Amino acid sequence: MTKLLSRIHFPHPMALLLGGVLLAALLTWVLPAGAYERRIDPASSRERVVAGTYQRLESSPIGLAAAILAVPRGIENGAEVIVVILFVGGAYAMLDRTGALSRLVAALLGRTRRPRSVVVVVSALFATLGALVNMHEEIIALIPVLLVLSRGLGFGAITALAMSVGAAVVGSGFGPTNPFVTGIAQQFADIPSLTGVGLRLALTVIGVPVWIAWTLSQARRDDVHPDNVGVSVSDPANWRDGVLVALVILPFAAYIAGTLRFGWGFNELSALFLVAAYAVGLTAGLGVRGTTVEYLKGMETMLTAALFVGVARAISVVLTDGRIIDTIVYGLARPLEQVPGMVAAGLMVPMHSILHVVVPSNSGHAALTMPIMAPLADLLGFPRDMAVLAYQAGGPVMDMLIPTNGALLAMVQAAGVPYGRWLRFAVPGTLVIVLMGLVAMAFAVS
Repeated sequence: MTKLLSRIHFPHPMALLLGGVLLAALLTWVLPAGAYERRIDPASSRERVVAGTYQRLESSPIGLAAAILAVPRGIENGAEVIVVILFVGGAYAMLDRTGALSRLVAALLGRTRRPRSVVVVVSALFATLGALVNMHEEIIALIPVLLVLSRGLGFGAITALAMSVGAAVVGSGFGPTNPFVTGIAQQFADIPSLTGVGLRLALTVIGVPVWIAWTLSQARRDDVHPDNVGVSVSDPANWRDGVLVALVILPFAAYIAGTLRFGWGFNELSALFLVAAYAVGLTAGLGVRGTTVEYLKGMETMLTAALFVGVARAISVVLTDGRIIDTIVYGLARPLEQVPGMVAAGLMVPMHSILHVVVPSNSGHAALTMPIMAPLADLLGFPRDMAVLAYQAGGPVMDMLIPTNGALLAMVQAAGVPYGRWLRFAVPGTLVIVLMGLVAMAFAVS
């Protein structure tokens, strides 16, 4: 697998995303248009797909002009995520300019004699954040910090990505309390929250160490070392450096609490970091004007990453306008009705992997497929919760691989890692995690 990936040369992430937009437009000319009926669920006020209601619609192919227009529309649709990338990234970039972060990282590296233990701790932290609040896009702003840390530990950029986005995806994929993956999927499958919590907790407890072990086994082979990353500083860390770093950590703590208790989203996180950025600048003695200038400069460094997320949304815009997303779901689900229950349950995993390329949003993926897959599970004689677990193993876990995930492409770009090189590292480890999900499904069904 890795030898095959080494022979493939992927284009620039921006070109890859634009190619995805054009491919989506082409599919609207090939696949028939169709849709399921939808209704509003009174309990959650969410739109729900009605299983068994798929019907053909009049074709609505997307031309070249409409496909190009979908790019700015996708950026508009992804406005909340784009803003949070700019606001959070700008704050961390400004913190980096104060030198506080480099001095504290250098102090940490000077004290540690166990670099592999640091990788374990950082990976566990990101896995926990993934399991609690589905942390993903927020990691983009942390990549420069993680590069400094990884380089100081004697590793490279791939290790920095593995112990952050890789660990977070594993944690979020199976985390039993993740409201954006497990919670919303169980809701749309009409099963009680926290159903199968023990099995999912076991998968998380086993899966995260497995991913960490894979990261450590490949750390010495990490051959991506950006030249502009270093940890050499002339001044020692002081108390003000600790205050500055605390000012950009506190918003995440408030955001986690707000998400779990009040249902906060990206807008609240952006507002918290707007305040944090000015607090950092004023504490560092930059003044109001200097803080504003440095904050805007910091946002400029995150513009490319933010743009990737918006362009990735354009693919969904084209597929929605062409009315073929439901057709793809119908075409993948229909063959499952013809095979035995256990086989169908296992085949749901690769089916979700294919669908996740088309619908990379975890909540959107769940809302589209669970109302169809849950009744199908009833017909085939296995628990609905196994349909949810198949979604988790085949969908959200793919967030560290799929090229339509704009945030992932933004992270590998920010880390200076070619997308193909990242796949050579991530694919084997991801397949092991998916295999764990399949084993857990077989165990639960039996």
